[in-house]
Amino acid sequence: MTARHAKTDSAWLDIGYGDSYFDRTHRPLQCLLVILPLLAIYQIGIMLHPWTPGHGDTPNVIAFAKMLELAQKLFGHIGHYMPLALVVACLLGAHFFRKDKWTLEPKLWLAMYAESILWAIPILIFGLLASSGAPLAGLQSKAVAMSSFPWQTQVVLAVGAGVYEELVFRLILIAALDFLLLDLLGWSKALAIPVIILTSAVLFSLYHYLGAEQPSWGTFIFRTLAGVYLAAIYIFRGFGIDVCTHTAYDLMAVGLGLVSAHH
Repeated sequence: MTARHAKTDSAWLDIGYGDSYFDRTHRPLQCLLVILPLLAIYQIGIMLHPWTPGHGDTPNVIAFAKMLELAQKLFGHIGHYMPLALVVACLLGAHFFRKDKWTLEPKLWLAMYAESILWAIPILIFGLLASSGAPLAGLQSKAVAMSSFPWQTQVVLAVGAGVYEELVFRLILIAALDFLLLDLLGWSKALAIPVIILTSAVLFSLYHYLGAEQPSWGTFIFRTLAGVYLAAIYIFRGFGIDVCTHTAYDLMAVGLGLVSAHH
């Protein structure tokens, strides 16, 4: 998503400047437009069931909750909209920086949704195999057990996790590690890239235990490997497909959980 001179050592993230489908899916504006429905679903969901910092019994995505706590301390009531504004600002800022065209491509968005579902299936299969038939608690984080909430709440949490966890652990963290290791410390790409991807994946996995869930090697390894997988999707397929892949997996896990609960 970053736009840098092709000769810099950080040019490994400079993908998406051509006109092919592969390149257009990386364009920040198209990524923003493709995830707009997800942003709307989550924002409406939390407006219907508002969450207040300090009240952990109300469901929310941990990444969103932490951003919300900080934003409300800094900006007061208006801080409630800051996580949403951050997503929009990051992608619009990248759009302006790259000087991309203002184009609407509905067919591209449909293809991106379809591709995301395909990328989500391997995570689901791996989760089913690793947990003997039940998805490993999903990738989504939660303040309390997902199964204790109505299906509508589970869907909203799954959507929010797809957006805000990818914002933190892929869009922001990978860019920060990239700047630190390659630009400031001068590491070689051969050394820095595996460290960046693995670090983001491990932190993504550990982050899930900030809620009520108890740590276990099974969920830690699963989410670390999923984090590596999602990082690869983010780098090579773009932020929009990355977010939609995470969301698609979480929705599949919620759906399987609801089906198994009725049998």
